[in-house]
Amino acid sequence: MWRIDKRILAQFDFISIILIIPLILTSNWLIGEVVPALAQKQMAYVGISFLVFLVVFFLPIRRMSWLIPLIYWISIGLLFAVEFFGHARLGAQRWIEIPFINATIQPSEFVKPALILMLAYLIKKSPPPINGYRLKEFLKISIYILLPFFLIAKEPDLGTAIILLLVGYGVLFFIGVHWKIWAVIIGSIVLLSPLAYKFLLHDYQKVRIKDFLSEKPSYHVQQSIIAIGSGGLTGKSKDEATQTQMRFLPIATSDFIFAFLVERSGFLGALSIILIYVLLILHLMSLSIFNTDYYIKVVTIATSFMIFIYMSVNISMTIGYAPVVGVPLPMFSYGGSSFITFVILFAIMQNLIAFRYKDMYDERGKKSFL
Repeated sequence: MWRIDKRILAQFDFISIILIIPLILTSNWLIGEVVPALAQKQMAYVGISFLVFLVVFFLPIRRMSWLIPLIYWISIGLLFAVEFFGHARLGAQRWIEIPFINATIQPSEFVKPALILMLAYLIKKSPPPINGYRLKEFLKISIYILLPFFLIAKEPDLGTAIILLLVGYGVLFFIGVHWKIWAVIIGSIVLLSPLAYKFLLHDYQKVRIKDFLSEKPSYHVQQSIIAIGSGGLTGKSKDEATQTQMRFLPIATSDFIFAFLVERSGFLGALSIILIYVLLILHLMSLSIFNTDYYIKVVTIATSFMIFIYMSVNISMTIGYAPVVGVPLPMFSYGGSSFITFVILFAIMQNLIAFRYKDMYDERGKKSFL
């Protein structure tokens, strides 16, 4: 007979859930003020994500770890499929159409949890020595990071590709790599950056960098800065938030939703949301630092890195301190793909934590609910 082991609830990390809920509620409130239909659609994404969370949470990830490489290579296969069968929008070929249901999927989103799980699998299988990974092990793991990076960058989706690269090597830096390898990498980046800018970047990517470096920001950033500056300490009422209501602020429900947040709730509202992100990141980092299990260490630190990068880039972009790229504010900007990706990561994390000490069979020899 199936039953739920009380140890699951005892190990479950409720703190991360408590911190995520206000992000979802505040996001839905803002989106609903601009386009109520989008708010309803976003809540549908939340409902779907809840079901996805339950499915992933109850998967026997540790006992079926042999499936992780297969999941990774299926994700890589989908990225290759984008190259040959992908659906193009606005000059980028990033989506695959699903027949008969008039919908598309973005394989680069599936790669994020697949890559993180693959890194956890590889590191668990071959833990780093005292002084960190040497060149052979470093190059072996790098192959799994660089392959999706190049495939996604070719779509082109340089923003997502760089985030994957930073998360992947951020995990390796945290887990441990010999210092000489990092010295060579940093030196190579400094020397090769001008060549990469000249020969590898697309024209629109160079324009974004030039706009960022110019004295006068682009139109989108100008309107974002006006919205942020007009919010004051406590924000404006809905009718007085003219940057959003009169459509001066572009993409107010997704890329520039932070500017909309500040216009409506002011400095105090923005500070509250940033504080929630900081607490969430620090909490995830603490889970990684104080756990010796490499599955938990890798998944939690990778998730914290990803949230930090997304949050930092998105907020910096809205105030003119970073080039404008399509990076959403995690679990806050409108959109289903990114939201579901983060939910999957949290479900994997909760699974690894809650079932850490769970055996396949309980002491009575009866099968437990896993």
